[in-house]
Amino acid sequence: FLQLKLWNKYRVSNIPSLIFIDAATGKVVCRNGLLVIRDDPEGLEFPWGPKPFSEVVAGPLLRNNGQTLDSTALEGSHVGVYFSAHWCPPCRSLTRVLVESYRKIKEAGQKFEILFVSADRSEDSFKQYFSEMPWVAVPYADEARRSRLNRLYGIQGIPTLIVLDPKGDVITRQGRVEVLNDVECREFPWHPKPVLELTDSNAVQLNEGPCLVLFVDSEDDGESEAAKQLIQPIAEKIIAKYKAKEEEA
Repeated sequence: FLQLKLWNKYRVSNIPSLIFIDAATGKVVCRNGLLVIRDDPEGLEFPWGPKPFSEVVAGPLLRNNGQTLDSTALEGSHVGVYFSAHWCPPCRSLTRVLVESYRKIKEAGQKFEILFVSADRSEDSFKQYFSEMPWVAVPYADEARRSRLNRLYGIQGIPTLIVLDPKGDVITRQGRVEVLNDVECREFPWHPKPVLELTDSNAVQLNEGPCLVLFVDSEDDGESEAAKQLIQPIAEKIIAKYKAKEEEA
């Protein structure tokens, strides 16, 4: 029972997983401990606490026409950090949708950029995949920076789209779900909702922690709305409680 509680608490979805915790506060310091000990075997960066996005991403970025620009070009924009690879079929499917979403958001006058962090197995594969993308990427050869971004967000699977506000703070880790659920991008930048209607695309969140699922008569719009009004204030209270502790609900 204790093992199950720990798996749920730290959202462990695969093994081996190594998570570093601050013993004084109980807060997670780093989710991707395996990458940490691979990248820093001497412990020079101990205690491996999270760094600001601007610091981790610092350096040159690429466009698919070969043009380079500095990461400071991302400042002042919402940023989608996109972990993906050509060998992964769900990634390629999401990329096709994401290209259209990116175009719509930019055409609406929003300051938005996407940063591709590749998990491809070769530079040629990276170049082929990146040629389909209208945004920027971390150079494939810069494996250390790609690894640091994976560590920063505790990436355990792809595709993953993390949406950041202009300050570099996380708005949502569920960018993939949001893009698929909101193809017209009307709700960009996709601040999390306390209550969601369960769909095929957002059902993945059921695997990420305790959930309350309320079943109602879908043919009765009045019943659905009444149910939402019933659980909305409860959900908002829970979210506010975790936000005060600076933790994910």
